[in-house]
Amino acid sequence: MKPLLVLLAGIAVGGASGYIAKQYGAPIEVATDDHIETAFVEVDDIVAPLVLPDGKRLAGYVSFKLALEVPLEESEEITSRLPLLLHEINMRTYRKPMASGPDGTLPTLEVFRAVVEESSNVVFGQGAVRTIAIARATPA
Repeated sequence: MKPLLVLLAGIAVGGASGYIAKQYGAPIEVATDDHIETAFVEVDDIVAPLVLPDGKRLAGYVSFKLALEVPLEESEEITSRLPLLLHEINMRTYRKPMASGPDGTLPTLEVFRAVVEESSNVVFGQGAVRTIAIARATPA
């Protein structure tokens, strides 16, 4: 009987405090980001090696097509710096084994996405690329 009274008292106190907070408390404001217009910058024909999980053997190559979501006002500058991005991706892909499947001919897309994110942070600055959309991955 005593636990039931404690439970009912807790419900009453909690409900009353919630009502008072709603009536007399300051409104809660949710912080939102200013709406920033974005554009997609396409990057075609990124050829990357498919290194097997042992990190020593090459299974083949894969060609990727990407679309990078960037702020609209930075899209021209980012487009002009795409060769630097391709270089950074090239310098990282051979160190990250991304070959999967029974014969190693399937790329692990999450590994490649992480490589592109690391490379874009180096070339364009942290957070300049909002989204990385992999549009195509084909054996080369």
